[in-house]
Amino acid sequence: MLHTLSRSPWRCDIESLLSMLREGDTVLLIQDGVLAAVEGSRFVDILCNAPISVSALKDDIEARGLIGQISTKIDVVSYTDFVNLAIQHTGQMNW
Repeated sequence: MLHTLSRSPWRCDIESLLSMLREGDTVLLIQDGVLAAVEGSRFVDILCNAPISVSALKDDIEARGLIGQISTKIDVVSYTDFVNLAIQHTGQMNW
């Protein structure tokens, strides 16, 4: 399943998101959700310790002036990659 986090991680129920994750799922951080990818954020550790893939949309990172502040544990992806993730994962949930 593809989980897209579009809200700030401080305005989202991360515990509920984590309870829904299954091995092989992907979390894509978009819009204000990219704030969860900032190096040193507690959310980076929370997400990266789950048996999932975590990516963040490059355009949203750039729009928020966060280039150079994103953890190296997070894959930075393009809109084309976003489309490929949506095709790869038939089920999707937005947080």
